[in-house]
Amino acid sequence: MLWLLIPLGFLLGSVPFGLLLGKLKGVDIRDHGSGNIGSTNVFRTLGKKSGITCLILDLLKGFAPVLLAINLARIEDASFLFSIEFLKSLTEAVPASQQFQVQSIHVLTALAAILGHNYSPWIGFKGGKGIATSGGALLALMPAAVILLVLIFIIVARITKYVSVGSIATGIALPLLTLYGSWYHGKIADGTWNKPLFIFSIVAGALAIWKHRSNISRLRAGTENKIGQKKEANQS
Repeated sequence: MLWLLIPLGFLLGSVPFGLLLGKLKGVDIRDHGSGNIGSTNVFRTLGKKSGITCLILDLLKGFAPVLLAINLARIEDASFLFSIEFLKSLTEAVPASQQFQVQSIHVLTALAAILGHNYSPWIGFKGGKGIATSGGALLALMPAAVILLVLIFIIVARITKYVSVGSIATGIALPLLTLYGSWYHGKIADGTWNKPLFIFSIVAGALAIWKHRSNISRLRAGTENKIGQKKEANQS
């Protein structure tokens, strides 16, 4: 039954909060800016309040299903920062020999939430670029890495003046940080490192870069909009 967490992650991730926030103001966000439902386009089209609200909601729809997964599908003696005793009491922990299966449920739930956001069935299997939802999922799985990824994003975006370049940089850095964390904590040496999480980090990072392919084309052509540019931008 715990494998049902994966489709649940997709359903939660598929809620198009950016579109809904626009509808509340009588605006179809898809007809403005980049046409994307992500928080950046909401911010630039509807303003700071709506943009921040959308960012938080998109983060939560990645965080919430993974939070459920790591508390319901768990290994004996394993600990997570976001541990909720009530949720843990609903299931029994499994032995360490089933580590791979349990970790797979965690990362597949995270991936499903991201894919739900990127390809929402409610809007013709279109959606955002998954950066905020990925951040929410990663916050539940590896919170320390999220802090580093945010720093990388801020530094790269400020240096280059492009939000898209900052997002692409985090996609590249994600699997490297995941691998480094496993090595730093000695998990690779003793063979207990989280292999599904590393695979997830590669897929999520590649997906983030793939969803920015139009931005990459504009960067190469010199037409991508910079931070602070008055013109409507193309990042979400």
